[in-house]
Amino acid sequence: MIRKYILAIDQSTSASKVMLFDRKAGLVNRVSLPHQQFYPQQGFVEHDSEEIFTNVVEGMRQVVRDSSIKIDDIAGIAITNQRETSLIWDKTSGKPIARAAVWQCQRGAEYCDQLKAEGNEPLVRDKTGMIIDPYFSASKLRWIISNTPGAREKAKKGDLLLGTMDCWLLWKLSGGKVHATDHSNACRTLLFNIKTLNWDEELIRIFGLESGMFPQVRFSDEIFGFTDPSVVFGKSLPVAGLTGDSHAALFGQNCFLPGMAKATYGTGSSIMMNIGNVPLAAPPGLVTSVGFGRDSKVDYVFEGNIHCTGDTINWMKNELQLISSASETEALAASVGSTNGTYLVPAFVGLGAPYWDNSARASITGINRDTTKAHIVRAALESIAYQVKDLIDLMITEGGIQLKELRVDGGPTRNDFLMQFQCDMLGREVIRSAIEEVSALGATFLAGLATGFWKNLDEIRALYRSDRTFSPHKTPEETIELYSGWKKAVEKTRL
Repeated sequence: MIRKYILAIDQSTSASKVMLFDRKAGLVNRVSLPHQQFYPQQGFVEHDSEEIFTNVVEGMRQVVRDSSIKIDDIAGIAITNQRETSLIWDKTSGKPIARAAVWQCQRGAEYCDQLKAEGNEPLVRDKTGMIIDPYFSASKLRWIISNTPGAREKAKKGDLLLGTMDCWLLWKLSGGKVHATDHSNACRTLLFNIKTLNWDEELIRIFGLESGMFPQVRFSDEIFGFTDPSVVFGKSLPVAGLTGDSHAALFGQNCFLPGMAKATYGTGSSIMMNIGNVPLAAPPGLVTSVGFGRDSKVDYVFEGNIHCTGDTINWMKNELQLISSASETEALAASVGSTNGTYLVPAFVGLGAPYWDNSARASITGINRDTTKAHIVRAALESIAYQVKDLIDLMITEGGIQLKELRVDGGPTRNDFLMQFQCDMLGREVIRSAIEEVSALGATFLAGLATGFWKNLDEIRALYRSDRTFSPHKTPEETIELYSGWKKAVEKTRL
């Protein structure tokens, strides 16, 4: 029987999306079900993982029902997920011992500060490629096990399991038979050694966890397990393609070779550059991650995360009321020949990579009597491109990897002015994806490889579709002058 579709789960921060892709990588149908956000105290962000699983199952049923397809037409189920969001559950009852701690949650900040004060940063960075930060999973898991009555005793007895959201969904879909994750999710926990590709016993001890709680780590182009017929569809289907969302976007963008990079533009931005099969030390300000694991090996990446890119546009709309919709920004920015020396640095919650300066605050500099709304809107769009250039330049100059091309996705990439300016700042082509759901597509590609839906990377490359390729227009001298002004503006926010 020739299977016609892959069912993809994209479990994100605000909602669980389920999509159906066909053999030409076309999106056949899509359902999105939001879930609650919990903020029990300052700095805490939580999700109800059982609500999320219920939504995922309902979304799967809806997509199949609304598409009028047969279950037998589905070759497999792919999963991509919000990274770093973690939980602990009882393997006998199948119930979480607490709500999931979301990637934004800062509950582990105090312990992270303690570890850094004790001089553990070099050890952790050497093993994991990461910095010690509550953003990653380890300190969240430590907090949960330390603050849930009886949890530590249960963990020592082997009664508890832990994992990221992909791991939880797989465990539930398989009826509790499969406890596994992939390299991309494992590497964002601060508990996984990216050199040995194993959970690290020393780090597990440092964070007060038990080895028996951890999932098996597998390559994303493997079949991880099968759904339990009693859980969904009444039939058993293979589950494969487990991948963290940013990593899935990298694969969906076909960044298979060293020097290929992707930028996902959303509220903030994730920049990843493929660096090959060796975990090179990242330049200060960046991290080294596993990009994806396939064909029994892993591709590594340099990664940087920017706090505020698309959210700057939201700020202009909602707080300043300079615009009524994001779509207005392109024409406004293009209506003036330049910002006339105006720079906007959107450090509303500090600066992310490569500066990592939480004390920095947003500023607009260079305003004069001739400055108009259009100049400020243009400066806001240009700030997005400058921040991406900050990271790409660092990857090239200090990381030693030459950029082949930048592939972009996300809502703000529909803005032609922004993409052309991004291209000019980098002095290299920028290729815009024609497909919006790139993370789901990347997980689908990996699940397709696992199930034989697609035979090899050549078939997947043939399915890649770009919307437009932007080529540089500005001279190097123009770029240097503009970027120099940006760097000066950034320094003013850090005084």
